[in-house]
Amino acid sequence: QVQLVESGGGLVQAGGSLRLSCVASGRTFNTYVMGWFRQAPGKEREFVSAISWSGTNTAYADTVKGRFTISRDNAKSTLYLQMNTLKPEDTAVYYCATRTVALWKNYDSRSEYQHWGQGTQVTVSL
Repeated sequence: QVQLVESGGGLVQAGGSLRLSCVASGRTFNTYVMGWFRQAPGKEREFVSAISWSGTNTAYADTVKGRFTISRDNAKSTLYLQMNTLKPEDTAVYYCATRTVALWKNYDSRSEYQHWGQGTQVTVSL
């Protein structure tokens, strides 16, 4: 099993920045693809970004492309999401997730991820 713990959320004004972290523990050797999803009140959980094991491949939702940057440090078993130029519509609970399949496809599908963190709240005010 893999345990995931997110941190770094908070309240920030529009235009500000936050960096989320997600520390993995347990059987981290098989956390091939890692991703960030978010869920706003009354909405479904949606894909934000994903990264392959080596970091060579990354993907972003159109709504965050150019503003968010995903990265990982495998030596520290940590996933990051640098969020810049935040907007009120970025307000949501952010979840990190991992999948035990190395294949770089369907990385934007919730059903492809086996392990999830508990989430961290990000609130962007006007």
